[in-house]
Parts: sequence; structure tokens; C-alpha cells
Amino acid sequence: MSDDEYMQDDEYGFEYSDDDGDDQADASLENRYYTAKSMKEDDPEAAIVEFKSIVEDEPEKSDWGFKALKQQTKLNFLVLNQPSEALKTYTKLLSYTKSAVTRNYSEKTINGILDYVSGSGKKRRYKSKGGKKVSEEEQMEVLEKFYEVTRKALEEAKNERLSVKTNLKLAKLYLDKHEYPRLQALLRSLHESTLSATAAAPTGADDSTAQSATGTLLLEIYALEIQMYSDMRDYKKLKEIYNASSQVRSAIPHPRIMGVIRECGGKMWMGERQWAKASSDFFESFRSYDEAGSPQRIQVLKYLVLANMLTGAEVNPFDSQETKPYKNDPEITAMTDLVSAYQRREVHEAEKILRENKATIMDDAFIRSYMGDVLRSLRTHYLIDLMKPYTRLEIGFLAKQLNVDNAEVEELCIGLILDGKVQGRIDQVAQIVELERHKGTDARRYNALDAWAGGMQKIFDNIVAKAGATNERGMGGMAMGMGMGMPFGGGEWEGSSRGLGTVGA
Repeated sequence: MSDDEYMQDDEYGFEYSDDDGDDQADASLENRYYTAKSMKEDDPEAAIVEFKSIVEDEPEKSDWGFKALKQQTKLNFLVLNQPSEALKTYTKLLSYTKSAVTRNYSEKTINGILDYVSGSGKKRRYKSKGGKKVSEEEQMEVLEKFYEVTRKALEEAKNERLSVKTNLKLAKLYLDKHEYPRLQALLRSLHESTLSATAAAPTGADDSTAQSATGTLLLEIYALEIQMYSDMRDYKKLKEIYNASSQVRSAIPHPRIMGVIRECGGKMWMGERQWAKASSDFFESFRSYDEAGSPQRIQVLKYLVLANMLTGAEVNPFDSQETKPYKNDPEITAMTDLVSAYQRREVHEAEKILRENKATIMDDAFIRSYMGDVLRSLRTHYLIDLMKPYTRLEIGFLAKQLNVDNAEVEELCIGLILDGKVQGRIDQVAQIVELERHKGTDARRYNALDAWAGGMQKIFDNIVAKAGATNERGMGGMAMGMGMGMPFGGGEWEGSSRGLGTVGA
């Protein structure tokens, strides 16, 4: 080996020893980190002290300091109930996202922290050992501070994608907590971000990709707005946003987003009593939730059954390939039985099912608000079937059969007569319904014959008018021929003229 090669080996060995020293420092930080982590459940205060020392002793910002700050934030917020201290450690943690850790890992950590801060993440694993529990107002104030420092850090890092995702997460939280003024302000900001992204989109080969991303973001914003207006019962604005969402073409949204939009659309159509459109939207919502694996599919399937019954259709909603696997689901069994009773016109069986399954059917406010319409429709069909053999029925008898009071039966009968489903009249004094089934049939038959006769008379009049016009043109031609070819005055024609005159006399 030459001297030069020897020197190169020495240099390489020296550099290797430096790396080895760094590795030893990292190993020391790693050992201290896992030691502190093992102390979390038994002594969280001591664990926090150890985590702080790791951050203080690291020569430069590293992933071990980032992890230590992550654990401090979690302990301060979830275990010790010290949100202000958690905010300090979280703010320091955000400074590590620029260079110390990868973007994917930092995004995952930030999302996880914001989830448990907002209460939408996993349930607490530790019992509170100190401090007071945070009230709703204080929690909202702390939450906004967490999101504000996150927004500033992401703007400095120029991470627009995570910034938008964070704002969407905050908007969802405002929606869950019914903070509608804050939500509306945030949604306006998100719409402005969408417009900025659209204006800055490239016009070359990546144009379609940028448009798809913008369209997807827009649908997520619309989904939040639709839920907000649905909760606020503002169906006018809800319909505007729903129609706008249907105009978005270049988007690849998550199935859950489309499930939300279609679910709220179905509720909108239910509010307008357009049962068929509601049924269609609920079915599409169910398919989207099912594709996304969302548990909301069960609830939407109940809405689909409800809308299908209100349409009066004889088709069983569980006959389709998508819904059939859920027919025997414990949450759906009651609705399945209700559909069967509805199709058999078993009004008493349906009422029994509703009484015995309040938890799975009547506890839902939306279903409960329309169950009166379902029972009314079922009782109406039951009344029609009950009246078929009779021409006179007592209202008291009908009330007894339906197990309702006389006033409700009278109202149902009035509706049937006004809708033309039953021909008859109500004697309110005698409390009797008199049916005119045959007279009504005859009247309809005579009206049809009268209309047919009137049409035939018009055809006849037109034929006569055309024949008269033709005759007039023929007689005019004959007069011209006689005037030009055979002069009047005497002889045979004169005698004929006199003869005609005598007959007229």
C-alpha cells in the first residue's frame, strides 16, 4: 500500500469516527427517549422533565427532539390537562417541520395532535391526574389557538396543501359544535383559496390534474356548506349549493364526500315532499357510504326505506343487489319488518313495530318527523281497501278499525274524496260516509260519451261546410256556361222557366 493510499484510509477512518460519535449521540437520545416514554403512565411529570432534557441536550434539531415535543404535548393536554403548556410545546414542535423531519411524518403528527385537541381523535388512554377539566368555552378558545399557530407555521413553510386540509378539519369541528358564524367565515376563506388555486392553475399538460384537485376541494367545501344549511333548515340556500355541487365535473372526490352531498340532497327533497327524488338521492348516498366503508350507510339506508314507503311504490328496497346484504342487520331488521307490514297494509302491525323499536327507528329526529306521513299513507290505503265492499259506513266503525279517533278518520275520508280516490260524501251530523261508487262510474262514462259525441259533431259540421263550398263553386260554373252558350228569351228554355215558376207557386 502506498503512502497516499494510507493517508486516504486514515482520513476515511477519522471521518468514520465522527459519524460514529454522532451515532452514539443519537443512540443516547434514543435510549433517553424510550426511557421517558416508559414513565408516561406511572409518572407523567417525570416523563415530561426527561423529554424536556432531550430537547435541550440535542446538538441540533433532530427527529428525537421532535418526538420528545410530540410526547410532551400529548401528556400536557391529555393527562395533566394543561392546554397552555401543550400549546407551548406544540408551537416549538412546529419549528421542527421545516427541516428536522420529513413532510409526511410532520403532517401525520400535526393531524394527530389536532384530532385529539379537537376531541375527534382516539379516546383518552390516561386518567387525568392534575389540573381542572377544560370547559367548552375554554376548549374552543384553546382549539382556535392551536389552529392559528398551525396556520402561521404552514404559511411560513409554504405548505398550501396541508394548510387547506387543516382549515377543512377546523370547519368540520365548527360544524359538529354548531359554531355556524365561525364556520361561515372559514368557508368564505376556503372559497377564496379555491379561486386563487384556479387562477394559478397551469394551462399546459398539468391543467386537467390541477382542475381535478380544485374540483375535489370545491366538493369538500360544498359538502360542509350543505350540512350547515341542512342543520339550519335553510332549504333555499341548501338547494343552491346542492345544484352548484352537481355542476362540478372535473373532480375525483372521496366517496364519503359524495355520500354527504347526496344524503343532504335527499333530506332537501324530503322537505319538499318529492319522495321519488329523495329515494333516488338516498340510494346514491348509501352506495357512496358503502364504498367508503362508513357506518353512516346504515342510517342512510333507513332514510331510503322511509322515502320508498312514502312514494307508495310496491318495490321492496331490499331487493336490490346493494342493499340485500344489510337486510338482516340488527339495526335494519325493524325497518325491514316495517316495509313488509306497509306492503301488506297491516296498519296495526306497523304501529306495533314502531312501539317496540323506538331505539332503532323513532329515536332519529329526521325519521320521527316523517313517520306521521308514513302512518297516514298506510291508513289511507287501509281505508280504501276497507271501503270497497260498502256503500255506507259509520265513521265510528272506521275509527275502531284504525284505532284512532273519529276526527282523524273524518280528515282521512275528506282527503280521499278531494283527491278523487273515493266517490262519495260525508254526513257530518250522522257521522256516516256515503259512497257513490257506481254513480261516479256512470258519470265518468257519460262524460266520455258526451265528449266523443261533441267531437263527432265537429267533424260532421266540417264535412258539411266543405260540401257546401264545393256546390257553390259548381253552380257558379254552370251559370257561366249558360250565359255564354245559350241565350235566354224564348222557346224551350222559356217554357222551362215558366214551369219552374209554376212549381214554386
